[in-house]
Amino acid sequence: MKSKTIIKTDFQFPGQKSVYKGKVRDVYTLEDDRLLMIASDRLSAFDVVMPKGIPFKGQILNQIATKMMEKTADIVPNWLEATPDPNVAIGKNCEPFKVEMVIRGYLSGHAAREYKAGKRELCGVEMAEGMKENDKFPEPIITPATKAEMGDHDEDISREDIIARNIVSKEDYLQLEDYTRKLFQRGSAIADQQNLILVDTKYEFGKTSEGKIVLIDEIHTPDSSRYFYKEGYQERQAKGEAQKQLSKEFVRQWLIGEGFQGLEGQEVPLMSDEYIETVSERYIELYENITGETFKKANVSDIETRIEQNVLNYLESHK
Repeated sequence: MKSKTIIKTDFQFPGQKSVYKGKVRDVYTLEDDRLLMIASDRLSAFDVVMPKGIPFKGQILNQIATKMMEKTADIVPNWLEATPDPNVAIGKNCEPFKVEMVIRGYLSGHAAREYKAGKRELCGVEMAEGMKENDKFPEPIITPATKAEMGDHDEDISREDIIARNIVSKEDYLQLEDYTRKLFQRGSAIADQQNLILVDTKYEFGKTSEGKIVLIDEIHTPDSSRYFYKEGYQERQAKGEAQKQLSKEFVRQWLIGEGFQGLEGQEVPLMSDEYIETVSERYIELYENITGETFKKANVSDIETRIEQNVLNYLESHK
């Protein structure tokens, strides 16, 4: 029986030069300065890839990212050319900048943990006194991270260090900051229309062979972003209750409950087919909440063949 999920890919496309396999996406470099990105159904948590795939997860992430790229293309140019298949994006091959542009509108996640530990500065940016977890910052703050090699964790870095160490030139970095703020503003407005709050997110940028800065990878998906439900946000803050999140946090919480946090010697707990089905349903709910559209399941009776055919047809007609 053919699997209804795609966990690993092994394609040989015409003009294929190399393949890079990330935690969730497989990236194929083609001739003519093109890049093909396949969003698999792999699920990663605590920097570990789970043994089983989640049905439709790749399609969901790819389609949210595509819609968000289309909705921001007027303010920031991006790498995307087309999506020949529900799980596939194709576009310009770019030289990525070695920093991730993290922007935070609220004191959550990593920033909240640092704040709790008594720090009032993150990546060289000051955080006001007297804030509590999930409070809104007076202005969104940019807290960049250097991109880790496979298996390592990303590291916080300040704007000053990035420029001083020449990781990114000053001129380019100021452009990245400007784009990051504009994207976050637009992403927040899109979320607001769906009764959501875009809490924090990260953007990745690259340079085309012509030297133009463009947005790459994916944006505003539950893998790169944290969302809260807007309804009840103020009441929960006032009472000091946890916020209602729209993210893959529910998977992390389940794993913690099963005694797994990605630490040495810990075994990944077995996910039953029933549990995987519920995770798939939660991802569909994420899609519908974020986009405001009904999710249409792609045909998964033979995903590999479907992807291959769609990509080959596209490449043939776009030589």
